[in-house]
Amino acid sequence: MEPEYELAYRVTGHILAESITALLKSFGIDAYLIQESAGITYGLTIGPLGEARIYVRADQLEDAKRLLDQMERGELQVEQNEKQDDKKEDVNSEDGEA
Repeated sequence: MEPEYELAYRVTGHILAESITALLKSFGIDAYLIQESAGITYGLTIGPLGEARIYVRADQLEDAKRLLDQMERGELQVEQNEKQDDKKEDVNSEDGEA
C-alpha cells in the first residue's frame, strides 16, 4: 500500500519551493513539490503558474506543519556565532588538531 500524501504548504517560485522541500527532507520528512511546467520553464513567481505546492506523507503532516511554522517565525536560522564556531572546528580538524 502506497503512503497517502497531503498538501502541506504553498509557495511562489520553484527555487523557494525546492529549498523548502530540501529543508523538510533534511528533517526526515518525505516531501515532494508540484508546479506547472510552464511556471518552471519561464521562471514565473506570481500567479497560478508560479505557485508550487509541497506535499508530505499524511502521517508526517503535523511534524511538517510544525517545522514550517518554525521556519516562518525565523526560528530555524543559524546564529552567526554558531557559523563561526563550525568554521573553527573545520579548520582544526583539517590541521589534525582536536
